[in-house]
Amino acid sequence: MGAIVGYGGLWPVTRKAIETIPPFWFASLRMWVGVMILVIVLFTTRRLRMPSRHDLPLILSIGFLMLAFYTTLMHLALLYVEAGRAALLGYTTPLWVLPAAYFLFGETPSRRKLIGMAIAMTGLIILFNPRAFNWSDSDVVLGNALLLLCALLWSVTIIHIRGHRPVLTPIQLAPFQLMISASFIGILALLFEPFPDVTSWTTAETGLFFYGATFGTALAMMSVTTCVRYLPTVVSTVGLLGAPVCALILSVFFLGEVLTLDLASGLILIIGGIAMVSVPKSRSKDVAQLKG
Repeated sequence: MGAIVGYGGLWPVTRKAIETIPPFWFASLRMWVGVMILVIVLFTTRRLRMPSRHDLPLILSIGFLMLAFYTTLMHLALLYVEAGRAALLGYTTPLWVLPAAYFLFGETPSRRKLIGMAIAMTGLIILFNPRAFNWSDSDVVLGNALLLLCALLWSVTIIHIRGHRPVLTPIQLAPFQLMISASFIGILALLFEPFPDVTSWTTAETGLFFYGATFGTALAMMSVTTCVRYLPTVVSTVGLLGAPVCALILSVFFLGEVLTLDLASGLILIIGGIAMVSVPKSRSKDVAQLKG
């Protein structure tokens, strides 16, 4: 739930924030604040540890692919694509992850989970209607292509997380992964963007930044890496489709994006698919067997 609320809200928040705040600065600064929050949480709970060399590949993978490159491409794409549609494209990870999990790790989902995945992906296809945007607009095409690349990068990282056995927990590794991303995007900000005038931020801009740093970075980072590490691939990847659902709903209410019949139908299918994948098996059969 933390990943859905955090990353789901981050899309419309970022879309609104980068209208007035340079996008790379917004991303880098919110990540540095996220690092400080995680360090404080780990220090106060006496779980702050330096990572070993064994966990270095995972730190670099998540730091660069899942965070730095993904966030950079996401912020560029949001300059051209509406937040609701952008979130949908950015979360097409099941298309890439599930076949890889089957061939690499032998994860064979149950029939109910496969049906749920198919329903959720059908809803995603309905929501992403290729006829709904102008293919002759090169900026729009570029934005959508960048979002598909985002999904591919995240999928590669999810497979790496599933195959790696870390020494530290996902939460203990998160600050170091965020440091890499915040530093990388910070360099891009220094090279290509003017310094942001933080003192002139309005209450609305401060609120957007606060959400992005806390819920959209620290909370979401802890939640998504934990669920991907410890939950089956089908459950985690399909469950994360709740994030674009959340993003789309918030975009409709707060950014004025239009909720069409296609969008409503797709949302219902995605929610239904998530329920089929995530809800535990009924224990009625086990009880009946015990009684017998």
